[in-house]
Amino acid sequence: MLLTFDQVAELLDEIIESFPPPLFEELNGGVNLLDEAVPDPEIPRLYTMGHYCHDYLGRYINLYYGSFAAMAKLEFWTFEDWKYQLRKTSAHELTHHMETRSGLHALDDQDAEEMAAWREERKAEDG
Repeated sequence: MLLTFDQVAELLDEIIESFPPPLFEELNGGVNLLDEAVPDPEIPRLYTMGHYCHDYLGRYINLYYGSFAAMAKLEFWTFEDWKYQLRKTSAHELTHHMETRSGLHALDDQDAEEMAAWREERKAEDG
């Protein structure tokens, strides 16, 4: 099932509103849904779903509709899959936000390890 950008934006709003407000303290740029897909430069079937950003614009989260849509096509997502993946990715990026505010980086380290493992796995699959 492929949801439109507007349908995903509406669903994402509902999901974000379900999180406790203290998680959004100092997240001055909010949570943004962007249209693009962000494929991994080495493994095109691997997509970045979201980024936590802390830069000169402040602190904000970008989620990538195109990446979600690409995975939905590849994995034949249902509406419940969309909901699960949006919630999972939002929670993940909010965890980055909370860790950064606390001066921690455990999730960054875990992400780097998982990405390395996924790249190796995909390379092996692709021969």
